[in-house]
Amino acid sequence: MIPARTTVPDDVAQELRRVVQRWRQLPLDHALTHVPSVHAVLAELADGPAPAGGPQVVMDQLTVLVQDACREGRSARVAERLVALRRVLS
Repeated sequence: MIPARTTVPDDVAQELRRVVQRWRQLPLDHALTHVPSVHAVLAELADGPAPAGGPQVVMDQLTVLVQDACREGRSARVAERLVALRRVLS
């Protein structure tokens, strides 16, 4: 969950919650097929190589990298990427 005091804009925080909630609803086999899509977003947010965790940790990694990107002033495209990721997970 996103801490109350953070630099994450409301629209990004809301979309991150939606992605995490959707991820938690996926059956494991479905989640496994989408791990590469999550890793692609992680790499984009990390602006380079990103951690390559499994389905149990990728949402924690996503949360941290979203917070980092927003803290660095790169939140403009983050919400769009999260919306796209959520649509892939549907």
